Amino acid sequence: MIVSLLVYNQSSQALKSEIHRANDTMLRQVRYTIDTQIDLMKRLNMEITWNTKLQDLMYSSKSAGDAQFTAYQLVKELRMYQTSYASIDEFYVTWDQEAAVIRPGNVRDLETAFNTIHNTGVMSYEQWMDTIHHSANNRFLLLPHLDSAKPQTGIAYLIHLPKDLNGKETGTVVVIADIGRFQKAIESISGFSGGQVLILNEENEVLLSNLPVSINQDNLLKHLPDDGGSDVMNMPIRDGDSELFYIQSAVSKLKYVLVIPSSIYWEKAEYVRRFTYISLFISLLGAAVLTWFFMRRNYSPIQQLVQLLTDKNSHEERTDWNELSFIQRSISNTKSEKDKIALQFQIHQNVLRSNMLNRLLKGKMDTLIPYEEAFKSFDMKLLSDDFAVILFVVENGESLSANLPGIDINEKHKLIQFIISNVVEELADHYHHVGYAAEVDDMMVCLVNGGESESSDLKADLEAIASEAQRFLGSYQMDLTLSIGGIHSSLTGIAEAYREAVDAMAYKMVLGKREIITYDEIRRDTTDNQQFGYYYPLQVEQQIINLIKVGDIEQASKFINDVTDRNFNQPIISLTLARCLVFNLVGTMVKAINELGDGDSSILGDNPLWMDTIIACDTLLEMKHELQTLLNKVCAFAAIKLESNVSHERAESLRDLVTKVTTHIEEQYSNSNLSVNLIGEHFDLKGSYLSKLFKNQTGEGVLDYINKYRIEQAKRMMGSKQDSISDIAKLVGYNEAATFIRVFKKYEGITPGKFKEMN
Repeated sequence: MIVSLLVYNQSSQALKSEIHRANDTMLRQVRYTIDTQIDLMKRLNMEITWNTKLQDLMYSSKSAGDAQFTAYQLVKELRMYQTSYASIDEFYVTWDQEAAVIRPGNVRDLETAFNTIHNTGVMSYEQWMDTIHHSANNRFLLLPHLDSAKPQTGIAYLIHLPKDLNGKETGTVVVIADIGRFQKAIESISGFSGGQVLILNEENEVLLSNLPVSINQDNLLKHLPDDGGSDVMNMPIRDGDSELFYIQSAVSKLKYVLVIPSSIYWEKAEYVRRFTYISLFISLLGAAVLTWFFMRRNYSPIQQLVQLLTDKNSHEERTDWNELSFIQRSISNTKSEKDKIALQFQIHQNVLRSNMLNRLLKGKMDTLIPYEEAFKSFDMKLLSDDFAVILFVVENGESLSANLPGIDINEKHKLIQFIISNVVEELADHYHHVGYAAEVDDMMVCLVNGGESESSDLKADLEAIASEAQRFLGSYQMDLTLSIGGIHSSLTGIAEAYREAVDAMAYKMVLGKREIITYDEIRRDTTDNQQFGYYYPLQVEQQIINLIKVGDIEQASKFINDVTDRNFNQPIISLTLARCLVFNLVGTMVKAINELGDGDSSILGDNPLWMDTIIACDTLLEMKHELQTLLNKVCAFAAIKLESNVSHERAESLRDLVTKVTTHIEEQYSNSNLSVNLIGEHFDLKGSYLSKLFKNQTGEGVLDYINKYRIEQAKRMMGSKQDSISDIAKLVGYNEAATFIRVFKKYEGITPGKFKEMN
């Protein structure tokens, strides 16, 4: 089939090339014949355009008589052109200045010329005028022609003469050749090819066709370029059931187009097509026979296998008839079911193993099934009778979960457990021990069974395992606190090892997070009666309260740090005593606030959860941080309170001083020696400082107040006594009447005499 298609394709290409060559030759023949006529039309048009008489007539300023004589001479020369160009059926020049047409042998007005040359009933006079004046220059178009044979139409070539010096239109040269002169050339090729021949202008408008232009051919013509300029035969364009060939004119912008029906075009290729069909039919028939043979030979085993799988999976309904696809799907489903069962079994194994370890760590000994048998059933080997427990607590679980987007919270938790389990079990194996990890009470627990080694070696190995696990997991941004219990023999000692590890983990409150805590660090000898910690005497508490009351945060912090250091830097303090110490320090701050006289203040009301926040802390370091934050706020509150009290007392003192000064002035205003310095000496203050304090409180200086009070007293005296101005001046403390008059006018705007006259 492929060979047949290749042969058909090559044969078609060869035939198509021959057809293109034949059509190209015919189109070139048409082009040669018509281009000869077109060249004569263009040559005549050019000779007329450059005729000296025509140039003289159009572009010289002559009188009417001279212009008519020149036109007469031009008519005679046009008659000579008519003899020289016998194949040109009509030519004339429009004379726009005189609204006339110049023809060989006569000059006529425009309308008479139209009736003589073009009035066949197809075009009106107005249409002819519009065509003459507004058509593009160097344009080929169709014009009716009375002297032509049917259909009385000619191909016209128009050239507009250049405008005169005033920019006015001068005229148009029109050369017309009868369509019949072109019909003979296109009929010869159309009769040979059975197609349609068209002559197109540069806008792809049909000037001449041997057949009416159909709609399908109009669609073909749209694919032609607007201008050519090439003398080479173009490739054909196909649209529907027609084939189009075109070639550009050698002497003009005309195009010669040949449209051939596809049935005629492909008639010569019909034999090859039939031969190809027969070859394809034979190929298909042979393929069918071979297919039937091989299916009969090879399909029976597949059918039996499908039947077997269908009987086995009778609940599964077949949705397609592709047997191989059905077999593949059945095998895939079986494999998937097997994987699911294996995965489910593994999950159940892990759950049962975790539950067994959980019970063992909690000391719940199962009497029905010995733990030795349980270890064997879970493929957990035991190397010795020495056991120890390592606890892991992830301190940054929330930040780790945030770094794993797109995963369910439970899956994130399982992933973290999986990583820790694999790392610690691998490390235990590296030190020739075995480790089994499980989750118990939100902590990861690793039960370590020691190898054949001394207890001291196992203890060192446990610390090394914990240290390497913390370092390795820390490189993956996992912050861990680890605790290690003691080493115990036999399975019953596992619960004790777990309890010791839990007790050691509780001491992260004292020792801090991200540490490795061993039970040996926190264990006390019961015979040791030494009391550790809790140094916080009453006198130290009173000193801290006094420092808080004055807002001295630096000294208060120093005292609190000294108390905590003396308690926590000794051998391990009891957790209960540590909590009591922190609560007592908090109580000290509350006492200080109450002694400030504002026990129900907003500083306590706005922070009701201080105690809860401190209790919720996991370590003493976090508690100390919260205590420091609380101390900063309490000291800041105390400082503001103290500053407020001092400012209030100072304001009261200044108001009392101002009252005393004004009373003293009112008592001594008649003393002519009364001054700011004298008043300052009376109150044991500098006069300038006293005046500044007085002005800050009252808005005016002491001297201004003295003068104003004296003037007020003088005004009162002038209204009730008949004393002279000089006498009144002395009574209010002025020795000179001129000084009194000047001061009175400064504050009242008028002299004392005027004031006395007014009152």
